[in-house]
Amino acid sequence: MSALATEVGIGRSTLYRLVGAREDLLSVVLGEAADRTFAYARKHTTAPGGAERIVEVMDRFMHAVAEARPLQELSRREPLVIVRILLVPGPVEKVSGRNVAAMLAEEEAAGRLELSLPPDVLGLAIIRMCDAHLYAPLLGRTDPEIDTGLDLVAALLGHTRRPATK
Repeated sequence: MSALATEVGIGRSTLYRLVGAREDLLSVVLGEAADRTFAYARKHTTAPGGAERIVEVMDRFMHAVAEARPLQELSRREPLVIVRILLVPGPVEKVSGRNVAAMLAEEEAAGRLELSLPPDVLGLAIIRMCDAHLYAPLLGRTDPEIDTGLDLVAALLGHTRRPATK
């Protein structure tokens, strides 16, 4: 925070007053990164629609997050901070849930997907389920379990997943 305050030309106390604690700032930054990553994944999805489209977007999103070097480095240096920011309710979960809910609502409105729950409830459930598998190394497992997360998303949407292309 000291380096950031110096770089933007303000005092540390002013920076804390503007952005709150360091974890608050990291939460906002990671939430914005998640939003951009979802937009990229949606833009580059080739699936025509329905559950297949949702699963492909989640595939692209989860792989992009898993491969993000800055996040990997931060996770390695400060795993407990990342767990608090990414695996508990907060800005990142809110942004990600909102993105998934919007996709679900679009697909339902277009008649390409029938939902068993409201889009916001289902979107948040998908994010929580995927997070547990994406961040599996932070929870004591060796590698991200992206395929398992995607299989569960597909099952939740009544779809059988075919391996997607990256």
